[in-house]
Amino acid sequence: MSLLVRGGHQVVSPTGSTARRGEELGRPYVAYDAVVRCEGELIAFIGDPEDHDLLFPPADDILDVNGSCILPGFVDPHTHPVFAGSREDEFNRRLRGENYMDIAAAGGGINSTVRATREATSEELLAATLSRLDTFLKHGTTTIEAKSGYGLDLETEIRMLEVIRDANLAHPVDLLPTCLAAHEVPPEHREDPEVFVRRLIDEIHPEIARRGLAQAVDAFCEEGVFNIEQTRLILADAASFDWRIHLHADELTPLGGAELAVELDALSADHLVHISSDGIRALAGSPTVAVLLPGTSFFLRSAFAPARTMVSAGCAVALATDCNPGSSPTESMPTILTLACLMMGLTVEEALTAATLNAAAAVGRASEIGSIEVGKRADLTILSGPTHHHLVYHFGVNPVRHVVKNGHVVVRDGHMVG
Repeated sequence: MSLLVRGGHQVVSPTGSTARRGEELGRPYVAYDAVVRCEGELIAFIGDPEDHDLLFPPADDILDVNGSCILPGFVDPHTHPVFAGSREDEFNRRLRGENYMDIAAAGGGINSTVRATREATSEELLAATLSRLDTFLKHGTTTIEAKSGYGLDLETEIRMLEVIRDANLAHPVDLLPTCLAAHEVPPEHREDPEVFVRRLIDEIHPEIARRGLAQAVDAFCEEGVFNIEQTRLILADAASFDWRIHLHADELTPLGGAELAVELDALSADHLVHISSDGIRALAGSPTVAVLLPGTSFFLRSAFAPARTMVSAGCAVALATDCNPGSSPTESMPTILTLACLMMGLTVEEALTAATLNAAAAVGRASEIGSIEVGKRADLTILSGPTHHHLVYHFGVNPVRHVVKNGHVVVRDGHMVG
């Protein structure tokens, strides 16, 4: 099966198979009036239409994008898409002056979602997850890292990861499963968190690994959750399970999570709102990607991660939605790019690279996805406007018109295909 995407005003994409840093972050290539040829699931050609016609026979399918901008499919490297219930009431409580930690201490926050998720059936969780994946896809996201973490016990964590597995089989969006059983200390262990740490190490992680349900592991390293030493213990067996590491780090306090992520050779350190200067230097000298989550800062009305400082220091910076019911209830990467530009000081080009190639590096897939290059996966996002600036400029609406996943049109004129 071949697909020809033609009629675009621009093709804009970073290049390479590793994260871009410094000035390279803001230097994607721009090709005008180019076509993109997909053969099977891979990109076979990008360039002049006449050159294409000399090299290739007519394509089986044609997508004429009528002067639009063609981008790589977005890669979202930090999401929590499997959950039940809603935290809309907490949102209004925050508007009245309560903070996130006060709400959590009163039984809200993550543990509120844990209660609802434990009570939901697998069928209910799968249906809700598939609906969210439709929204991700319509907004141009073709790959997500998908965390568990609203079970905090063996049975529910397994069910969540099984839902991720089943959703992966049923939906065009690729889901990369991460075990986040160390998302919070569950209510039944608030008085003895060390017991829960031992359960994670001795019971929960080994059984999930035995079942082959995760590709990576994560932990919430933060005051009041898991400290540095507990986190180091929780993640100590990752290599024996062939799991790569992500880490919730320095979100609320400068605890040293970024430095720990580098020590553990993590794929990513995420949040980093309160990263220290030592943490920035550590990330800049390592392959660990800094995944920034401006949607969370915006929704919680808190400080934003120092993106401009991190880029200048040489850190590999990526962007993600942090899609979750409490602190960032959005599946829209275009919204995240707008926030990154307006609130973090990134340029449109830097934000685009951070949401594609660098995001792919944050999940260990930069050699396969994240850019429009021959031999990479044919994952494309086509905007409703003619240039990549339209992605950030026209805010508050969905700027994505078409989406191609693995060489097939899966969203056409804003509607799911098939």
